[in-house]
Amino acid sequence: MRRLKITVPDPRIQRIREELATVIDPELRRPITELDMVGDISIPQDAPVQVEINLTIASCPRADDIENDTRAAIQRAIGEDPFEVIVGVMSREKRRALTERLRGSRPKEHPFGKNSLTRVIAVTSGKGGVGKSTVTANLAAAMAADGLDVGVIDADVFGFSIPGLLGMAPGTQPTQVGELMLPPVAHEVKAVSIGMFLQSPDEVVAWRGPMLHRTLEQFLKDVFFGDLDVLLLDLPPGTGDVALSLGQLLPHSEVVVVTTPQPAAADVAWRSGAVAQKTGQRVVGVIETMSPAIGPDGTEFAFFGAGGGEEVARRFAVPLLAKVPLSMPLRADGDAGTPVVLAHPEDPAAIALREAARGLYQRPRGLAGRSLGLSPNE
Repeated sequence: MRRLKITVPDPRIQRIREELATVIDPELRRPITELDMVGDISIPQDAPVQVEINLTIASCPRADDIENDTRAAIQRAIGEDPFEVIVGVMSREKRRALTERLRGSRPKEHPFGKNSLTRVIAVTSGKGGVGKSTVTANLAAAMAADGLDVGVIDADVFGFSIPGLLGMAPGTQPTQVGELMLPPVAHEVKAVSIGMFLQSPDEVVAWRGPMLHRTLEQFLKDVFFGDLDVLLLDLPPGTGDVALSLGQLLPHSEVVVVTTPQPAAADVAWRSGAVAQKTGQRVVGVIETMSPAIGPDGTEFAFFGAGGGEEVARRFAVPLLAKVPLSMPLRADGDAGTPVVLAHPEDPAAIALREAARGLYQRPRGLAGRSLGLSPNE
């Protein structure tokens, strides 16, 4: 009687797949197994284990990170056994399928509508030079450090500065996968800015309203941020086209007004928040920058006066989330591309910004007008 030969699968293959499921794509923030980036895993007789990894695109900027993490995962699975990692690129069909899977049931307009679970917070000011972008970058970094998934849209098209404040190298660009753009990540914050699309650092943006609206719309629609807890928007100062477009595209967003202590500046800051209210947005807090600082001898330095933040908060009947004092580390860390909340967490400015970040994302959210996805029969 002829005996049947039963081939038993090598258990190392399953262990390798289990370990590869812990490798996260740095841009998409999902396991490479879930993204269909793992190809064949074979164990030829008297030859090294072979593992195939397919990158989303040939010029993937994080290819080295993915390969290194893959090698570490394989070593955890098979120990000292020899292996080879074969790095390839997804076929056009697989890339198209991945893009469709990432888009999922995203609305045609953008995924941050009124039923979105992402908290959308616009940071605005009445005038430039008050530290609005520095506040935005530090709020984002503080929230990310607390474990939230955070994205930032640099909507200050003419005065973009978010990439530099987050330490993104000049020339950093989103990765194009099909019709989607994957935003660069710094300090665990995903960010996109018009500065990433300019041909040179000396290129000047001089656009009218329709172009500004389309740019903001494209950032919201075509940049794949994934499932965010918080999306922050750094708005240009004043009450111009971008502020009006934001009200049209994100009418249910929350707004934080940034002002200095100077009464004249506070009055201008109030107007930016008032315009947001007229377009359906909700002012939820005020942050005062350049607040009085305390010197080593206990002397208070109020170079920009006092009381502006309290006055704006009073007029909107919202909390004064923070008074951020003048701080050398705040300025120096911004120039270095490392938010002060990370570089010098003990600095008074860092403490104030971190408390403001927690005050924002810990606020309860109303469900009025939101769809809960339930039917009367459920």
